[in-house]
Amino acid sequence: MSPIYIAVAQIAARYDVHPSTVWRWAKVDPNFPQPITLTPGCTRWKLSDLEAWEAARAEAI
Repeated sequence: MSPIYIAVAQIAARYDVHPSTVWRWAKVDPNFPQPITLTPGCTRWKLSDLEAWEAARAEAI
C-alpha cells in the first residue's frame, strides 16, 4: 500500500492548532515527524509518521 501524505492545513485541523504551530513543532520538537518535499512548493507529512508520533506521545502520558 502506498503511503498517504497530508498537508499542513490537514494536520492543523487534526490537532486543532494554527498551521504555523505545525511548522514550529517540526522545527523545535525532535520527535515530531519532518515534512517531505514531494515537489517544489508541495510539502507534506506521511500520515503513518504522524500516527506513530501520536502513539508515542500517548504512551509517554
